[in-house]
Amino acid sequence: MAENSTAASRPADSISIDSLTKEYAGGSVALREVSLQVEPGKFVVLLGPSGSGKTTLLRCLAGIEQVTSGQIKIGSTVVAGPRTHVPPDRRNLSMVFQDYALWPHLRVRDNVAFALRRSKLDKIEVRNRTRAMLDRVGLGALAERYPNELSGGEQQRVALARALVGRTGLILCDEPLSNLDADLRERMRVEISSLVRESGATAIYITHDQAEAFALADQVGVLQAGRLIQFGRPEQIYTEPASPFVARFTGLSGELPVRVSGQPSAGPDGSLHLEVCGQALLRPCRVRATAHSITGEATLLVRPTGVQLTGTADGDHHISGTVADVAFRGRGYEHAIDVAGQVRLTGVFAPVRADRGETVRLRLDPAGCHVFPAASGTAGPASAEVSVAEPAHPPGLIAL
Repeated sequence: MAENSTAASRPADSISIDSLTKEYAGGSVALREVSLQVEPGKFVVLLGPSGSGKTTLLRCLAGIEQVTSGQIKIGSTVVAGPRTHVPPDRRNLSMVFQDYALWPHLRVRDNVAFALRRSKLDKIEVRNRTRAMLDRVGLGALAERYPNELSGGEQQRVALARALVGRTGLILCDEPLSNLDADLRERMRVEISSLVRESGATAIYITHDQAEAFALADQVGVLQAGRLIQFGRPEQIYTEPASPFVARFTGLSGELPVRVSGQPSAGPDGSLHLEVCGQALLRPCRVRATAHSITGEATLLVRPTGVQLTGTADGDHHISGTVADVAFRGRGYEHAIDVAGQVRLTGVFAPVRADRGETVRLRLDPAGCHVFPAASGTAGPASAEVSVAEPAHPPGLIAL
């Protein structure tokens, strides 16, 4: 009987990245002073658009790229720095590639066993570990097939089995689900999450899909133009975005132009005035005290969870709008709402359908609304951020 793979695994590695910079010939800078600490056994997802530096960071971790400045430690070992470069095969890590990177001339079992060739295991142990790993990923019956005889999902499971069979302390995943269709991608996401966590290894996974990132990660790092903009739990990234860029990239219903005017009165309950699309809110809201630093033109960034259709009772809503489109989503309906004929909010959920062209009332949810100065744009963390909150919230908030 094959031994338990988790029990025999190498202990998970920690990762320490300090002021990492990667510059290519010609002056192109892919990473700028990135610092990151990852605890052993954590599943970390690096999230960002194309060109944000996430792939370069993964390649620097793997040893495929040499760093320009800064340092990388895997466990207690410095593996990269201006005068240090440990090659990939000596970093004791595994990698799952976007294109699977399977040997076309090798059978499934040989592709998986290939990861053990540099080990000192005897042939029987290699065969037993390979068979046990293929059974774990549900491919035991396909061990004699070649990669071109497998579906995309089956090939991805072979690549995952190859990464796990070596029992390394670090697993790197380079957008492994991007080539799969939506249904298979969701099923493979669950498999990757469970298998990697069962292995006990530290995992660094990159993607441009925020839903995938939030579903997989213990912690998420958001990159923009080579800089690490924010790092924290998925809930923190979603509810407390550090900048307009982070808020936009992790999912918005829309953006409403607002104007903050008036001086706050003394005390924690001092009030300000807020206009949305040139109209005052139809009922009070509150924001965190950092709103004191925002005056004049600003932008209200609204999550899909930050707005909902409400009833017709007077005073039960904040703004009104017109239904531009509606789509049935199984659990209910998602609406596109035009506000003041200027901006559109999408993904506004309601359990009942509102007809196209109908005037509807919208209620803002404090957990999903964030105000940034209009000048913040998309570059870097904003100096001020506030969240809409209801009057029932604790003291320390100021009413708008």
